Amino acid sequence: APRAAGRAPSGRQRLTPAALSLQVVALMALVCFVAYQSRGVYTALAATEAVITALFFLLYLLKLDRKLSWFCWPLADVFNSVVSALFLLIVCLFAVIIKSNNGTLAGGVFGLILFVLCVVDAVLLSKKISFGRPRGGNAAGR
Repeated sequence: APRAAGRAPSGRQRLTPAALSLQVVALMALVCFVAYQSRGVYTALAATEAVITALFFLLYLLKLDRKLSWFCWPLADVFNSVVSALFLLIVCLFAVIIKSNNGTLAGGVFGLILFVLCVVDAVLLSKKISFGRPRGGNAAGR
């Protein structure tokens, strides 16, 4: 069955090793912060990032973005990556600078790695977003 013109096959664009690496690094930072009983802000940020990343992963995995096509999910994903990167930079720099224990230091390092992954994710996704031109490889037959 042909796709509607301008419709993106966006269900496949986020099911990549890069998306999985965001989830894995966020969980590693969370484990470091929880295991060493770091301050609540570190744990809360890592947990929030892990949950939001998992929700976006499930959204694309279950192809819910196609069912809710009225919303620009790639743009929401870029916005999430940018906001996450800003929070991660600030909080994880504090974690690395203060380094109250080895777990906080390790979690901060994983958080900074996650920051870099979020920036790369935002840049790559923003290049795929198209406004005003058909999304996808080719438009459906006219």
